[in-house]
Amino acid sequence: MNVVVSGSIAYDYIMVFPGYFRDHILPDQIGKLSVSFLVDSLKKQRGGCAPNIAYNCSLLGERATVMGTAGHDFADYRCWLEAHGVDTSAVREIADEFTASFFVSTDLANSQIASFYTGAMSRARELSFRDLPCRDVSIAVISPNDPDAMRRHVRECRELCIPYIYDPSQQIIRLTADDLLEGARGARVLIVNDYEFEMIRNKTGLSHEELEHIAPTVIVTRGAQGSLIIADGQRIEIPAAAPRRVADPTGVGDAYRAGIIKGLLRNYSWPTTGRMASLAATYALEEHGTQNHFYTYTDFLTRYRQTFGEAAELQ
Repeated sequence: MNVVVSGSIAYDYIMVFPGYFRDHILPDQIGKLSVSFLVDSLKKQRGGCAPNIAYNCSLLGERATVMGTAGHDFADYRCWLEAHGVDTSAVREIADEFTASFFVSTDLANSQIASFYTGAMSRARELSFRDLPCRDVSIAVISPNDPDAMRRHVRECRELCIPYIYDPSQQIIRLTADDLLEGARGARVLIVNDYEFEMIRNKTGLSHEELEHIAPTVIVTRGAQGSLIIADGQRIEIPAAAPRRVADPTGVGDAYRAGIIKGLLRNYSWPTTGRMASLAATYALEEHGTQNHFYTYTDFLTRYRQTFGEAAELQ
């Protein structure tokens, strides 16, 4: 079964602010916002939505192919991904560009302010699902990427009858209402967090109910409040898995998506799939960086039972 994850490939520069952003942002002055936050730490990590999702798929026993563009500084990252079970054969290196960079500051409430430098990612629009050596794709993921690449890959998946998960998240700002509607309506699954759900609703003019039923399955993640899966005429509440410690929320959503992919590939029920995604996300939350957590699938199943109880599908 082949999983192709289309999306950004990046280096993450992760900073920690020892306070609360909300204490320094004046709502009545938002029109001329000018703030500076002195951070206590800076770490450079491997990141990007596509490798993050693929890495977590590997931890769950599924080999995923990353489809994206990287810069001339990608060689070591490629070797690391391959060594950890990720297929990078569909990654194109752009010789005269740097790999994209994600700069994020996190405060004590785990609120984040981020910026993204596109670099080589701007060439992702040149990649095509039609050029993949293997057309037998069980499921694709269209995650945040160059907006033109996201538009192209939505249309190609529909034309090639490839089921896909639509994950516009950080690119909702750059995509048009028509882009978002086209991507969501053709998807097998739409995944967003609760804030992004409202952003799409505001941008498209859809009602709450219309957006909840725009795709066969709509998943809304809600941080510590768990997630909601709307599928098969049901509203399935998924609890969050309690973390052993809270280190860094960056990449938690990507780990959650890997859990959803695992469940889809194995035809698990939505309650089981959602709980797998919830636990996968918690593993990421417990470590700094998006690819620094590790577990075996046996470890994962043991902790799943400790957290949620037995699931007949996972025997």
